[in-house]
Amino acid sequence: MNVVNDIDIYSEPADIDVDTLRNLGPLRALAGIWEGTKSLDVNPKAHGPERQPFVERIALQPIDPQANGPQLLYGLRYHTHIVKPGETETFHDQVGYWLWEPATETVILSLAIPRAQVALAVGKARADATTFEVRATRGQTDYGICSTTFLEQAFRTDSFMMKVTVNADGTWSYFQDTLLMVRGKEAFHHTDENTLHRVGEPTPNPLAR
Repeated sequence: MNVVNDIDIYSEPADIDVDTLRNLGPLRALAGIWEGTKSLDVNPKAHGPERQPFVERIALQPIDPQANGPQLLYGLRYHTHIVKPGETETFHDQVGYWLWEPATETVILSLAIPRAQVALAVGKARADATTFEVRATRGQTDYGICSTTFLEQAFRTDSFMMKVTVNADGTWSYFQDTLLMVRGKEAFHHTDENTLHRVGEPTPNPLAR
């Protein structure tokens, strides 16, 4: 489907509300600083799957509205830092953006990890949704996955899915499934899940202060 036919691709929206927190749709409940230990990581090892609990801290802070011509996005910049229980060495680190496009009710997740891999995942949700999911597929030029040559050959990522659920008690949970093609083995579902509780409020985006 061509989404740019018969529209002016250069003109930006005339009236943009700079208060991102008011315009995040289903992402509004994620804004803030969170911690969680109700977790499980299932990852591939030479001897078989390893099941590992983890301690996670994630900060999701509002950014100013972003426009691609007529396309208007509101979002949260995030940093996830994860360690194993009782340890200080980083187990997982991740940065990126959660984005919401109100006009099309689209949720977008960009992510980058310091093992030289990036992904852009997308999904649909209503503005008042309390659950939504995003997906990315290897080989696509929009909403795809890009990795180093080593990862492509040894631990190729074919798809990524993350489902978020906002809970009635003010926490939120996620489940994600990364489909790996591990060299010499069958396809492996690398999964992660956690429930997070708020430990800090979001800081308003600069223009809205």
